Amino acid sequence: MTRSEKVEVIAKLEENFKVSEAIIVCDYKGLSTKKLEELRNNARENNVKVQIIKNTLANIALNNSGKTGLVLKDTNIYLWGEDQLSVSKVAAKFEENNDKFQIKTAFVDGEVADVAKVKALAKMPSRNELLAMLLQVWKAPIANFTIGLNALKNKKETE
Repeated sequence: MTRSEKVEVIAKLEENFKVSEAIIVCDYKGLSTKKLEELRNNARENNVKVQIIKNTLANIALNNSGKTGLVLKDTNIYLWGEDQLSVSKVAAKFEENNDKFQIKTAFVDGEVADVAKVKALAKMPSRNELLAMLLQVWKAPIANFTIGLNALKNKKETE
């Protein structure tokens, strides 16, 4: 990779990292290409980006985008996206199904996060699930009222 290509990669990563709410660093050593492709497909469906990046390039891009404090060692695969729940869910779900894939560290909510925080975020319902739950709560009194009126109507008709 030439110096100009490295500068291009860093600029592109820096741009992506600036708008990302979550960046998760994982170990993928020993995973087959087929499994990595499975991860990429799952990530693509959830609007999460996945890339294997050299640590030096990733470190420069992270520092330039204001996300400092991550300790990068060994081989890493990076997952990032604008929705921190989606990124966490993709990483945690893939880790559950693959022994060789491990979440190492993350940058979430403007700070370095550990594996436990990523897994806790992965268990939270998404925005759409929360909206559906809220809609059910709002809809419940009206539904109960109409059921009650219908029961009252049926009772009056039988009398």
